[in-house]
Amino acid sequence: MGSRRCAGGCARCGCTGQGSEKTGRPDNSLTIGLAGNPNCGKTTLFNALTGERLKTANWPGVTVERMEGMAHYGGMAIHIVDLPGIYSLSSYTMEERITRACLEEPGIHLIVNVADASCLERSLYLTLQLVRCRQPVLLALNMMDLAEKKGIVIRTDRLSQMLGGIPVIPVSARKREGIDRLLRETVAAAEAGKQTKPLDDSIFAGDGYGCIEEILSKCVEQKGRTACAPDVSAVSADRVLTHPLWGIPAFLLIMGLVFFLTFYVGDALHGFLESGLALVSAGVRSVLMRVHSPDWLLSLVVDGIVAGVGGVLTFFPNLFILFLALAVLEDSGYMARAAYVMNEIMGVAGLSGRAFLPLLLGFGCSVPAVMACRTLETVKDKRRTILMTPFMSCSAKLPIYVLFSGMFFPEYAAAALILLYTAGVAAAVLAGAVLRAADPEKEQEGSGFLLIELPEYRLPEVRTLIYSVWEREKEYLVKAGTVICSASVLMWILLHTGRAGFCAELSESFGAVLGGWLSPLLRPAGLGNWQTAVALLSGLTAKEVVASSFFVLYGIPDMALSGGGNSARLASALGETGFGAANACALMAFCLFYPPCMAALGVICKESDSFLWTAGMVLLELAVAWAAAVAVFQAGSVMFG
Repeated sequence: MGSRRCAGGCARCGCTGQGSEKTGRPDNSLTIGLAGNPNCGKTTLFNALTGERLKTANWPGVTVERMEGMAHYGGMAIHIVDLPGIYSLSSYTMEERITRACLEEPGIHLIVNVADASCLERSLYLTLQLVRCRQPVLLALNMMDLAEKKGIVIRTDRLSQMLGGIPVIPVSARKREGIDRLLRETVAAAEAGKQTKPLDDSIFAGDGYGCIEEILSKCVEQKGRTACAPDVSAVSADRVLTHPLWGIPAFLLIMGLVFFLTFYVGDALHGFLESGLALVSAGVRSVLMRVHSPDWLLSLVVDGIVAGVGGVLTFFPNLFILFLALAVLEDSGYMARAAYVMNEIMGVAGLSGRAFLPLLLGFGCSVPAVMACRTLETVKDKRRTILMTPFMSCSAKLPIYVLFSGMFFPEYAAAALILLYTAGVAAAVLAGAVLRAADPEKEQEGSGFLLIELPEYRLPEVRTLIYSVWEREKEYLVKAGTVICSASVLMWILLHTGRAGFCAELSESFGAVLGGWLSPLLRPAGLGNWQTAVALLSGLTAKEVVASSFFVLYGIPDMALSGGGNSARLASALGETGFGAANACALMAFCLFYPPCMAALGVICKESDSFLWTAGMVLLELAVAWAAAVAVFQAGSVMFG
C-alpha cells in the first residue's frame, strides 16, 4: 500500500477491526503515529520505513497533514501515520490540532516520538508530554550521525530509565541506519501494550525545563561544541543571509542565479529535444501515411498530439534545472531563512514570514502551495495567502517565459525571468496589503509575529535530490501525457472543425470564431489576434498548454519536419502578424497574473470552503492580468518602437 492522506479517523483507513482482546486490532497488524518537532526528520524516517517518497525538506512546515503508509516486519503489517511537526500538545496551531486529534484516536497503538539527537534539549519538552498519553511511547533518536559529528554522546539506557522506561532507539533516517532495530522494537513495544510509568506531576512545575536540564545532565555528554549551537561557518553565513538589510539582496541574488542556470544551461539542451521532436513527428507521419490514414487522423496525431505534447516536452531540461536548484535550496536549510528574511515584507500584507513558505512552494506548483496555507492561524490569513499564491510563477509558467523571452530578446532572457518572478512576489505582497487595508477589522489581526526554527546548514543528500527532482519531473511527464494531451486534442478539434464539419483553413474553425469573440477584449494589451486569445484560453487547463498551443495554432510541426529550430520558426510566423517584443512582454505579464490551472482552482475552492470566494478570486486575477498586460504593452510599444 502506498502513502495516502487521511482527514478522518483511523476507522476510515482500515486500521481498526476485530483482533486480539489485548490490543483491539488484528493479530498481524498495528498502527503507529510519528510525532515530533518540525524539521526533526519525521518524513525522512517515514520514507525509510515505508519505502515511500514523500516530500522532505530541511525547513519546517513541509508536512501539513497526516500522511499514511505501510511497513512490514516479521509478518507484522505496520500502518504508519506521519503527522505534522509540533513543539507541544497545546492545540494552539493547526499542526498541533491535527497531531493531537490523531494521537487521541483509539486506533493508534504506539507513538513513535522522533527527536533530533543533535539537539535533544529542544525535543524533550514534547517527549515529556507524550509519555503521559494513554498510548505506549517509543523514542527514536534521529540524526545520530549529526550528533556524533558534534561530539554528542547519549546514554540511551539511562535516558529510557528517566523517561519512565520507554524504549529509546538511535537511528539515522538519512543513512538508513537503525531502521531494522526500530521496526523490531516498535513491534515489541506495541505487543507489550504497556503504558509508560507515570511521571511525578512536579515534572511540569514551571515550564518543565528544569526536568529537561536534569535529564540532559545525566544522559548526555558533550565532547564538542555546545549542543544546539550552530558552528562558526553557519553563524558567518547567517550574518549575511538573515541580515535585515543584506538578506533580501542575497535572496534575490540566489534566485537570480537559479533563473540564470534555468535558462542558459537548460536552453543549451532545448535544441536537441526540438530536433528529436522533429524526427518523431516525421516518423509518425511516415507510418500513418504508409497505412493510408485519413487526412483528419494524420493531422490530429501529428499537428495535434505530437506537436502539442512535444512542444511542452522540449522544456524538460529547463524544468529539470529549476527543480534541482529548488531541491538544493530546500535540503540545504536556506528556505527557512528566506521566510525569516521576508517576515518584514510580509508584514505589509498583515502576515508573518510563515505565510511566505506557501508562496515559496508556489514556485514549484500552486496545488501544494495552497494546501500549505492550512497551517496559518486564521481564516483571513489563510484566504489572503491563497489569493497571493497564484501570483508566484509556478513551474508550468516557465515554458511560456523561456519560449517568448528566448524568441524576442535572448540576450536578456535570464534578466526577464528574474524580473517576472520578482514582479510576482511584489504583486503578491501588494495584493495582500490592499486586502488588509480594505478589511474593516484589520486592527484585530496579529502583528505579523514569526516564530520559526532555523535548521542547520547541511550538504544536500544525493538520494533526497534525486527523489525530489524525479517526483516533480514525473508529475510533469504525467501531466504531459494526460492533461496536456487531452488539451491538445481539444485544441485540434476547435481548430479543424467548423460549421461545415472538418475544415483545412484554421480561420474557418470554431476556434477562430471563439478567438474572434475574445480578441476585442485583449486588443488594448497587444494580444488582439484570435490565435493568441485561443492560446490564453487553453492555459486555463494547464499553463504549459499556452506554449504548445502556439506551435499548433501557427502550424509549426509541418515546417519542422526537416529538423529542429521550432522556436525560430514560430518567432518568424508571429513576426509576420506584427507580434513583436512589446506583445511578447504583454503576453508574459498576462500569464504571470492570470488564474491558476483547473487543478489548483479545485484545491483553492476546497481549502477556502467557498465557491463564491474562489469565483471572485478568478475574476480579480483576470482583471489584474488584463490591466498588467495593457500597461506593459503600452510601455513596451514606446520602448521598442
